[in-house]
Amino acid sequence: MDYKKMAKSILENIGGSENVANMTHCATRLRLTLRDTSKADDQAVENIDGVINVINKAGQYQLLIGTEVGKLYDEFEPLVKGEGIVESTDTKEQTGSIISNIFSAVSAIFAPILPALAGSGILRGLLILCVQLGLISEDSGTYSIIFVASMSVFYFLPVLLAFTSARRFGASPYISALIGAALINPDFIGLMGDAGNGATTEFFGIPVVLMNYNSTVVPIILSIWAFSYLYKFLDAKVPETLKLVIIPLVSLAIMVPLTVIVIGPIGVYSGEAVANVVNWLIERSSVLTGVLVGGGWSILVSLGIHWAVNPIMINNVSTYGFDYIVPFTFACNFAVIGTTIGVYFKAKDKKLRSFALTGLVTIALSAIIEATLFGLLVKNKKLFLAQIIGGAVGGAYLGLMKVVTNAFVFGSVTTFPAFVGEKSSNFIQAMIGLLISMAVSAVLAFIFTNKDEKLA
Repeated sequence: MDYKKMAKSILENIGGSENVANMTHCATRLRLTLRDTSKADDQAVENIDGVINVINKAGQYQLLIGTEVGKLYDEFEPLVKGEGIVESTDTKEQTGSIISNIFSAVSAIFAPILPALAGSGILRGLLILCVQLGLISEDSGTYSIIFVASMSVFYFLPVLLAFTSARRFGASPYISALIGAALINPDFIGLMGDAGNGATTEFFGIPVVLMNYNSTVVPIILSIWAFSYLYKFLDAKVPETLKLVIIPLVSLAIMVPLTVIVIGPIGVYSGEAVANVVNWLIERSSVLTGVLVGGGWSILVSLGIHWAVNPIMINNVSTYGFDYIVPFTFACNFAVIGTTIGVYFKAKDKKLRSFALTGLVTIALSAIIEATLFGLLVKNKKLFLAQIIGGAVGGAYLGLMKVVTNAFVFGSVTTFPAFVGEKSSNFIQAMIGLLISMAVSAVLAFIFTNKDEKLA
């Protein structure tokens, strides 16, 4: 695939660089904020080789590319910037609603570290499995080394998120990473002593409520968002010859105290509040939550707003060591797999059967449902309904059985180790729930598919 040619074609058909206010990408999509969407020729863009689908939703112009979207972005970004556009991380040129901008920011911040989170989660699950099988002792050096490898991404989450947040908000990634690192410095954590969260100290007479920021999500994102304004102010006012010293000096001297005194505690409490509300809803009616998330997750994915839920799941795993929501997303993915199975065994058209089989393999191995979702389900409402029902039924069962994952992962066969825990029943009930999702959607898809159905 010639990604440079592809990038040029896309730019030509969306109104040129002057029409691009902001750009980023997630795991499968090129996400653009256009100043005037009427200048974009949706059909022409969709006909470009390599573009699977075009979605203009939630204030974003999204191009479904697939897992190679990063390569396209690497070619697209310099083309846009080369024609005078502002940096893609500059928020002052964003357009659209506040909600759409929040979704866009969450996507841009978390997308780069999702592979690290998923890989670490799978490694953690495999380690737990090896301990249960007696292959590795918890007292061994081997266990300690693998445990550190699997958990470091969570421990240093403030540093990683500081870096990606800086790229999104237009601040210095390296100074931002230092701000994040300061929050998890052993000397700072040591100030809490045995009191833990809520212990106090002082900063020039100002009382400071101490928090353990290891594995936290919200505080550092808020901090770097605030820092981006300070950084841009300093970058504009400080003479070029003094920037090398003055900007990092002033930034660290202001932002670290400001974060630990004001922003950090607000972030911790607000993050815990949101997570507690979600977990409260699950405790009140885990079955209903399973129905809503398991059945509705594909709708959120189709709108590109599922990223707003991911931080809640990540926060649950990093705070409690498990999460109830991730299994419901598995139910959705396996319902999509079931739908492809039903189509494969009912349809006679070779292209449609081949597309369904490709989707099955892709989801089973990589958890990427977008190609099947937009290439098949969105275009066929009955099949979409079959998938939604399958995901809802499977999600209800997973909620009823209180199934959890020990890591934030995407739903596929390769991520099954995330269901391995101290209770073996958790893994067994997870497999039953996913089988239900797959079976229900497969049967319904088989019923809803016409033998002469063709790939649209």
